[in-house]
Amino acid sequence: MAVRKLTLEALARVEGEGSLELSLQDGKVETARLKIFEPPRFFEAFLRGRSLSEVPDIVARICGICPVAYQMSAVHALEQGLGIAVDGPLRLLRRLLYCGEWIQSHVLHIVMLHAPDFLGLPDAIAISRDHRAEVKRALTLKRAGNEILRLLGGREIHPINVRVGGFYRVPTPSELSALREKLEKAGEEAVALLRWVATFPCPECERDYEFVSLRHPSEYPMNEGRLVSSRGLSCLPEEFDAEFEESHLPHSTALYCRLRQRGSYLVGPLARYNLNFDRLSPRVQSLAREAGLSAYCRNPFQSILVRSVEVLFACEEALRLLSLYEPPQGPSVALPAVRGEGHACTEAPRGLLYHRYRFDREGTIEEARIVPPTSQNQSSIEEDLRLWAERHLSEPEERLRNRCEQAIRNYDPCISCSTHFLRLVIRRR
Repeated sequence: MAVRKLTLEALARVEGEGSLELSLQDGKVETARLKIFEPPRFFEAFLRGRSLSEVPDIVARICGICPVAYQMSAVHALEQGLGIAVDGPLRLLRRLLYCGEWIQSHVLHIVMLHAPDFLGLPDAIAISRDHRAEVKRALTLKRAGNEILRLLGGREIHPINVRVGGFYRVPTPSELSALREKLEKAGEEAVALLRWVATFPCPECERDYEFVSLRHPSEYPMNEGRLVSSRGLSCLPEEFDAEFEESHLPHSTALYCRLRQRGSYLVGPLARYNLNFDRLSPRVQSLAREAGLSAYCRNPFQSILVRSVEVLFACEEALRLLSLYEPPQGPSVALPAVRGEGHACTEAPRGLLYHRYRFDREGTIEEARIVPPTSQNQSSIEEDLRLWAERHLSEPEERLRNRCEQAIRNYDPCISCSTHFLRLVIRRR
């Protein structure tokens, strides 16, 4: 029987540009390819030769939705290489800043990009028309997250206040106090969002993923922790290259990252939730169970529900951090003049983000490496597509395409983030 191809030339409601191609034969899906054709952006290359002080502002431009993730991974890696620790109130402020990003990024994806799939609607315009109250709630939540970014980062998009060693300026207690009322309101809206999402019809689908995320001794992971997996991995961020490897496949401008020993794995909200449920507060755990989740979830379509749990967690955590804050002695710590190499992983809204930098004694970057969540999830996305599409091959092609798009949106992929590098080899004859 001839091979039949089903293509989707442009994915909708994802960040960046990509397409989908399925090869079908004898009632089976032979291959499923997430074809990322967005041009490489070469961030790793043009970081070389720049001062380490420039890195946080440069890497923030990798993504307009999750710039804090890139800044935090960068500063943590550079500080490890410098041999300095940023703790106390400055560490607290960094975690608070990350809470703001989780809130605004997750809410955007949940309500405007992903919810239409579950409600049988074509786009964000339709959901704004048919579910006005829920969209207004989402905007209230997003504004609260953006306000944290504005206060701590200097502005809501591509923050400019983060630096290696801390911040350029720290907020006053009165400025932080003004956030409290907004976050208390946001926390109420987050509970309502979770309960609304819990009413969505959810396809039955489970996969035996290898989940990978950070694991902190006492906190739900954001900035720090060991790399762990559901199948026994436990290592430090500086051991990333020993456990993971990247490769380039011809159909994608983004690199694929896999576990050296076992292949594909999954990062993101599902991974964090499954590996760190016990790090959520009793109240958040209770509300998650009320929404229909247990402590372990392997249904990728329930990722929208898990994201809603993380929005609630981030609102609660932001309030906790505000209650602990005391002004630091200064906005940053001094940086030594040393040659070094540093590694760090943090948890972007979409999952684990790895950075490595090598720099000379003058602080000039000699080498940079960035492995974003979407590159790590590409193999898993394609496996989901193959299995999910095979279950629905009898459906009309347009319906099958819609199902495949929804499966991709489970991951909230940031395609622009993943096309930061492409190794180019020119052979001359």
